[in-house]
Amino acid sequence: MKTVLMVAEKPSLAQSIAKILSRGNMSSRKGLNGACSVHEYTGSFIGQSAHFKMTSVCGHVMTLDFIGKYNSWDKVDPAELFSKAPTEKKEANPKLTMVKFLQVEGRGCDCIVLWLDCDKEGENICFEVLDAVLPVMNKPRSTERTIYRAKFSSITDTDICNAMNHLGEPNRNEALSVDARQELDLRIGCAFTRFQTKYFQGKYGNLDSSLISFGPCQTPTLGFCVERHDKIQSFKPETYWVLQAKVNPEKDSSLTLDWDRVRVFDREIAQMFLNITKMAKEAKVESVSKKEKVKQRPLALNTVEMLRVASAALGMGPQHAMQIAERLYTQGYISYPRTETTHYPENFDLKGCLRQQANNPYWAETVKALLSEGVNRPRKGHDAGDHPPITPMRAATEAELGGDGWRLYEYITRHFIATVSADCKYLQTTISFSIGPERFTCVGKVVTSPGFTEIMPWHSIPLEESLPHCEKGDLFPVGEIKLLEKQTSPPDYLTEAELITLMEKHGIGTDASIPVHINNICQRNYVTVESGRRLKPTNLGIVLVHGYYKIDAELVLPTIRSAVEKQLNLIALGKANYHQVLEHTLDIFKRKFHYFVDSIAGMDELMEVSFSPLAATGKPLSRCGKCHRFMKYIQAKPSRLHCSHCDDTYSLPQNGTIKLYKELRCPLDDFELVLWSSGSRGKSYPLCPYCYNHPPFRDMKKGMGCNECTHPTCQHSLSMLGIGQCVECENGVLVLDSTSGPKWKMACNKCNVIVHFFENAHKVRVSPETCDLCDAALVDVDFNKAKSPLPGDETQHSGCVFCDPVFQDLVELKHAAMRHPMHRGGQGKRQGRGRGKGRRPGGRLNPKKPKDKMAALAAYFV
Repeated sequence: MKTVLMVAEKPSLAQSIAKILSRGNMSSRKGLNGACSVHEYTGSFIGQSAHFKMTSVCGHVMTLDFIGKYNSWDKVDPAELFSKAPTEKKEANPKLTMVKFLQVEGRGCDCIVLWLDCDKEGENICFEVLDAVLPVMNKPRSTERTIYRAKFSSITDTDICNAMNHLGEPNRNEALSVDARQELDLRIGCAFTRFQTKYFQGKYGNLDSSLISFGPCQTPTLGFCVERHDKIQSFKPETYWVLQAKVNPEKDSSLTLDWDRVRVFDREIAQMFLNITKMAKEAKVESVSKKEKVKQRPLALNTVEMLRVASAALGMGPQHAMQIAERLYTQGYISYPRTETTHYPENFDLKGCLRQQANNPYWAETVKALLSEGVNRPRKGHDAGDHPPITPMRAATEAELGGDGWRLYEYITRHFIATVSADCKYLQTTISFSIGPERFTCVGKVVTSPGFTEIMPWHSIPLEESLPHCEKGDLFPVGEIKLLEKQTSPPDYLTEAELITLMEKHGIGTDASIPVHINNICQRNYVTVESGRRLKPTNLGIVLVHGYYKIDAELVLPTIRSAVEKQLNLIALGKANYHQVLEHTLDIFKRKFHYFVDSIAGMDELMEVSFSPLAATGKPLSRCGKCHRFMKYIQAKPSRLHCSHCDDTYSLPQNGTIKLYKELRCPLDDFELVLWSSGSRGKSYPLCPYCYNHPPFRDMKKGMGCNECTHPTCQHSLSMLGIGQCVECENGVLVLDSTSGPKWKMACNKCNVIVHFFENAHKVRVSPETCDLCDAALVDVDFNKAKSPLPGDETQHSGCVFCDPVFQDLVELKHAAMRHPMHRGGQGKRQGRGRGKGRRPGGRLNPKKPKDKMAALAAYFV
């Protein structure tokens, strides 16, 4: 019996596929990494009985990075990153030990079936999985085939079984195109980012961004936003005049007419037209035309259109919308959400998808009518050859999906039903009038067949005032003629929907990466998201783009990146050589980088106007060990200390508060220590600004505080305050926080474990003696007499926090916001470790839900 390993992209996807293929007759177990499960069953494979093992990865197994020494910003010239710096593949998430997990499950397997997402990134992950698994699989006999690729677009029984019956091979060219994109973005992005970050953060104190990043896609994305900002700033309103006429076809009714000249920009000319038309008392009907018009049903839904609607009408950012769409896909509610195609293949089961929606109370009547009367073939769109358009694959309720999940699913479903509905038909009547020598028009529309607008009411033809029945030559009395003075208005800031359109038009990013690039410019503080999801550039974003324009406009214009994307697509099609494209593109950007470095003064001139120099920023905090003058603490991101006398800048740990630490000094360099704290419930530790940036000992790295310092006698060092090995991570040491009393705690100097102990103790000191059982340092605790928890009214005790039975109930382990009692076993030794990582889930501000969903959609499409 053959053993077949099958690998999907996500754990939930693996479970869904295994359920379908095993018909629910499977056993499941956790994998060794704790994140991925393994589902096992027996069945038939290529005409032979087989034992199947279905598991998954968690996205990319590997990531591309520079080898160790080239990750040092201080020791490496950024120019070396274009060619000299070697790169290597590293595990994308080392904590998951994904390579080891795959090798354990793949050992002894005969075949592998790759169920990764069917796009270029998925193909790339296929080869990452193969690199890990093939060395441990059974060797094939002669020409026996062992590698198979499943192609599917939805998690339905039909699609999954069909994929299993028509297995292909992974596409090496598509995987190479992703490798090329990764290497280009890494080398180009890191070189420019490192140079400009170090240059500008060393000069200005209020940039309010921890990273002045550059990205071959990110920067043109920002460029679109700043281009619109510049148009708004340079806009000069012009006054114009419009002639408005009203006629009275009946005694109690009036009809407003539109002037055929539309508007004029000369007041005297406008006044002349007003005077001429005022002389006429009647309006004459010159012509009446009636035309039957059609408003076409929408093309089938692709990723870009889904993201546009999600942002403009549903109030969801592109990245958030993409995350929801992926969840709906892995749960089997919709088809694959990353597609450029807007055309259904001829054999697509449209009726089957439609029948799934026949019982939903929101659209059941429309669906049943379509099924009985016959569905319309969707319009012919663009077939990109990747996946079918985004389609609902099974029925759902609001209770099942909830919140944003339901709102996106509802739109996708309504859009699908609209694609197989009839076009909207209406009768348009146009009446042309003459008042004196001037011509006026009015238009009326009457819906004759609503078609798809029944399911998408925000697309419906707006109700207009009904036009009177008239014929050529009829005369109507003129009720009112007046001159309206108006002004041209500037364009508004780009919406996310408009930006997505521009990126797609100019070939910036892919349907999968567009949300990431937009999210990046928001995270970097280059733009802010205003009401209506409009993107307003910040001062920093504006200055950067103007600086690129001043030095080399191609760095910010979409043209060069668009050309690179075309080359990457040629690699994917097997029409261009991977190494040649890489070498040629890097050579272009290397030349641009050198010119940028030589011309940086041009951007610096713009920075000087908008930002304050370091010397003029911040508040005095601690003394410099070199000149003994006060250094200034710059709170704006990235927070740092600056000595204006020595002109030195010292980086600090981020995302916390910094204050002076009792005016104590480092014994090595005489710098005053500062205390970093993440809050009353979090960690805190002292650090020397100089040692933090210039490690004093060989075993220390840049960015280490006193809680990791190996100085043998300093009272703040790890040597003096370290208590014992962390109860959770392998390399960490629990260090006494000597500032935490009376709510004493020790914290791991590597991970987020915090141990609270000895509350209300007067003093807690680390003893030079160690525990005989576990080698942890003993602690001497001195309690207040009134609050001592010690037996027999004792106030002092010395012992091991892990093993001493007296201390057993006085110690509590915490992981950030979560609490777990510390696990202690027999003999006083630590028998187990805390399991949960306890990190607080990343919060997301919920976009305000529009009160009227249909109104929001209508506002977008008008």
